[in-house]
Amino acid sequence: MRIARNVATLGAVTALTVGATAAFTATASAAPNVTPQGVCGKAYKTVNSVPVGSLGTVYLTYNSANGQNCVATIRTNPGSAKPMSTYIYVPATDAWAGDDGNFTSYAGPAYVYGKGYCVSWGGHIANVYVSVENSNCAALREQRTTEVR
Repeated sequence: MRIARNVATLGAVTALTVGATAAFTATASAAPNVTPQGVCGKAYKTVNSVPVGSLGTVYLTYNSANGQNCVATIRTNPGSAKPMSTYIYVPATDAWAGDDGNFTSYAGPAYVYGKGYCVSWGGHIANVYVSVENSNCAALREQRTTEVR
């Protein structure tokens, strides 16, 4: 009886160890769930976006409480570091902010005060560049450009 109990205990410990290892391995290798609000902040609502080919998306967000815009370039499939950027520019005030470098999942955040102004914004992932000019204002027509370099 004692041997049966020891074998049962060893079997239970082995099952727990294998199960825990599988659970932690799956969690560690899972891609992060990056959102524009996770990058810019919970108070920022997405007001516009532009795809960066199939590689990801540049998001324009706005916080109505403080009048700030934020941009973030987020990869569709995070992985090894790639050249990425994000930027935002307010022509009327000459305010500019950006972020660039080699990133595994996103570039940003970049913030500017944009309440009541047209903004130009964009970014890139690898060799695909996007820009949106005269965005989010009634006075001018938005112009979108995608370029592969």
